[in-house]
Amino acid sequence: MRAEVRERAPRPVRLGPKSVAALVLGSAVGVVAFGWPLLAGADSGLAHAQDAPWLFAALLPLLVAVVVATISESGMDAKAVAMLGVLAAVGAALRPLGAGTAGLEPMFFLMVLSGRVLGPGFGFVLGSVTMFASALLTGGVGPWMPFQMLSMGWFTMGAGLLPVPDRLRGRAELAMLAVYGAVAAFAYGTIMNLYGWTIVPGLASGISFVAGDPLHENLVRFLVYCATTSLGWDLGRAVLTVVLTLALGPTLLRALRRATRRAAFDARAVFGEPEGTAPGSS
Repeated sequence: MRAEVRERAPRPVRLGPKSVAALVLGSAVGVVAFGWPLLAGADSGLAHAQDAPWLFAALLPLLVAVVVATISESGMDAKAVAMLGVLAAVGAALRPLGAGTAGLEPMFFLMVLSGRVLGPGFGFVLGSVTMFASALLTGGVGPWMPFQMLSMGWFTMGAGLLPVPDRLRGRAELAMLAVYGAVAAFAYGTIMNLYGWTIVPGLASGISFVAGDPLHENLVRFLVYCATTSLGWDLGRAVLTVVLTLALGPTLLRALRRATRRAAFDARAVFGEPEGTAPGSS
């Protein structure tokens, strides 16, 4: 009888205390950046075009901090940076393929699978860098860019926080990633709507943002705004992400895990006695 040997999946890039602290700080900055208009007064002069440069200036050092902390705590080297560059370039090239077509953005499935294999810290940086590279590639640089970078960073980081591969493999893992991709695709659209909704004037009274109004009233208007303006785009993004994840997921997961295994990101240097030297000898 032939024994079936199952190769163990490589572990995602480990997160240490410094990496976690940098991720928490970056996420906190993002939550404040997206949510402050909901709590601001009527005379606050809301303008994301004015606060976007400050957010971008804060986001870049935080991304660098995540990378540096992850490298120092997990032993990653230039191979990890090279993989980050390759995946970001591929993601940036995929995004324009469906731009402006019912929300179809094929880069999302790549972010889900990459975050799954490489972990939340690597995923957060990958998502943000990919969106930055895509903006440069397509000429989409504007006040919305740092908000897109944060949203995509969260999207990719979430895939790295799913149950570890050793506990869930095969079809069950693909189903989980497809469900996550669908939910996160809607979440991405909703978060980005929060950025745009507060600065778009002249909306119908039932869906307009009203600065200084009670939080619960603005949230009701926001949900109606999402349902009436972007639900179809979010649905297209979610469906495409699910289809590509189920169709290409097995092949891409194997390729990413093989590359991760060969790069040996989780390897640790072990120092031993030189050959021919007895323990304790001088």
